Amino acid sequence: MALVVTIANGFAGVDAGLWLMGHGQPAAFFGSAVRRRRKGWCVRDRSLIDLVETTGAAKCADSSRPFLTHIPCAAPVFAVSGKVLVAPAGARKGASAVKTVPMSMRHALCATEFGSEWVVMATLSRTDRIALADGETLSVRPDAVVAWTGKRPTGFCPKLSIWDVLLPRGPRDLMFTFYGPGVVWIEGTSRPAQAGARQLQRRIA
Repeated sequence: MALVVTIANGFAGVDAGLWLMGHGQPAAFFGSAVRRRRKGWCVRDRSLIDLVETTGAAKCADSSRPFLTHIPCAAPVFAVSGKVLVAPAGARKGASAVKTVPMSMRHALCATEFGSEWVVMATLSRTDRIALADGETLSVRPDAVVAWTGKRPTGFCPKLSIWDVLLPRGPRDLMFTFYGPGVVWIEGTSRPAQAGARQLQRRIA
């Protein structure tokens, strides 16, 4: 029997069951909601997604990421783990780290694979669904990636130095390249911090 989710008034509502939920979820529930241990030696998304068993209906919402997107998983969907709000526990097939910088795990993107049912994503802004034809490519900023189907994306940076790999800020102008056929869900990007402007303001003050 397929598990159903209802989205209304900014909340994703689910019935009693075993769910994968983002941290701090559910926001409200009937009965009880108990966090279960996620078994396995290497569960890459363990620190980003909880396993929650509810005995009654529950509602999920994240005030810091108020926009919800329902993604059906008829084909395998790779969802950014930190943006997952709720999904059936049985839909998860695994998780992997997508490296933005070759040979460096420092800025890797954790993605959870869902092979059935659906997943609800919570994002900072509204999402757009982009279908890629066979052989078509799409470049996306890392913080704009929500989910995708098809081939694994690759990282690209116009100019990469050793400092880009070592420093915590990460490389500038880094992009993910997605390859068709497939579908990519994206959201708006956040404005990068302008360190130079802040330093100038301090000197003026």
